[in-house]
Amino acid sequence: MTRIPAAPPVLRVRDLRCEYPGESGPVHALRGVGLDIAAASFTAIMGPSGSGKTTLLHCAAGLQTPTSGTVELDGRRIAALDQDELARLRRRRIGFVFQSFNLLPALSTVENVELTLRLDGRRPDRARTNALLARVGLGERAGNRPDQLSGGQKQRVAIARALITDPGIVFADEPTGALDIRSAREVLTLMRSLADNGQTIIMVTHDPVAASFSDEVLFLADGSIVDRVARPTARDVASRMATLVESAERASNLPAGQR
Repeated sequence: MTRIPAAPPVLRVRDLRCEYPGESGPVHALRGVGLDIAAASFTAIMGPSGSGKTTLLHCAAGLQTPTSGTVELDGRRIAALDQDELARLRRRRIGFVFQSFNLLPALSTVENVELTLRLDGRRPDRARTNALLARVGLGERAGNRPDQLSGGQKQRVAIARALITDPGIVFADEPTGALDIRSAREVLTLMRSLADNGQTIIMVTHDPVAASFSDEVLFLADGSIVDRVARPTARDVASRMATLVESAERASNLPAGQR
């Protein structure tokens, strides 16, 4: 029987390190992280505060330059791209949901969502935009500016903006953090369906229930991947997180030379 070779990972990270100056010496946000993310998968990243989750997400998406290590997206090394190539990659291949929303205050909901398309020189399909807004529960808010929206509504605008280009890979930093339980479940169900239909989702979250929608959870602590759980349940994730947080708190109480 002929063996079909496994598809290469859509995202490959090798020995990723990120350091920056701190008051008492260099801060090691990432310490040699390595991972492979398969296409059409849904991966959640969790860990205690300060474990390096958002730094990892930003480096993997080409939004931040690591101190060392490599990031490859679709077999292309991000560090080898010039600024124009990197911008095109982010506009066409990557969707990013920012925790802080990053909406332009002078633009309406529909204009914020379509902005990436316009920056890429593409003419938006307004019917498609309206359908996407309806899908994230904003069908009646298309004309509102960000100052006329709640925090949860702004988060859903940010999600729609990340999805409007139909990206192959979506990075999401706490996409349900500002949402109520019902809205969060709707967004997570949408992200689960995207993965089931071929898109790749990588999500940072603090919520065990949100993580339970994923195929696998990666746990970070002190800048390193320390555990992973496939086919997670909310109970398993919560238990593992409680252990990591307890360990992080014990470490923070140790003298600097013993950490």
